Amino acid sequence: MEASFLGLALAAVLILQFSTPINSSFSATTSLPSRNKYIEYIKTSCYKTTIYPKLCYHTLAIYASTIKTNPKLLAKTALNVSLINTESTSRLMIRVSKIPGLEPRLVAAVLDCVEEVGDSVYELQRSMEEMGHAGESDFSKAMSDIETWVSAALTDDDTCLDGFAEGVMNKKVTAIVKRHVQRIARLTSNALALVNRYASTQANLP
Repeated sequence: MEASFLGLALAAVLILQFSTPINSSFSATTSLPSRNKYIEYIKTSCYKTTIYPKLCYHTLAIYASTIKTNPKLLAKTALNVSLINTESTSRLMIRVSKIPGLEPRLVAAVLDCVEEVGDSVYELQRSMEEMGHAGESDFSKAMSDIETWVSAALTDDDTCLDGFAEGVMNKKVTAIVKRHVQRIARLTSNALALVNRYASTQANLP
């Protein structure tokens, strides 16, 4: 009975997690040659720059008509995608922590994740704010601050995962947490790579 109840609780959490629709940003007025050019730019950038190029491409290609071939918009969009997913995962962690019947050690690990992923949300928000001001003042300092914030967010995601590295805990809950946190860690890693690419590209301009 307890296992059945836990399964229903997990199902409810996942339904809430995936109930938000994803909208494509492609404009009906974007010509096919331009669209193909923009998509190819994103694909090339992802595969030349990031550790997780397939994830990078699939999460950014829908924004091709907004990004075009602009490295700043590419980095900014990658940051925004990471932030949106991290905010969603933060809400998921809170819901999981409230599921009745979880073993105390698992609850403690999830609560640690709630804190770590919450910190990651804040750090990505700061990086987005700073990206909005990049170019208005000291570009090098702004980019250094952004890289610091994004690196800290990635570290927080990794710290969350460390709590599930040892011991035997509820496999279903552990799998859900690890799958979502690994995803945001990879998105954040990709965003950091594209931020670094943008910073180095601009630094080399005459």
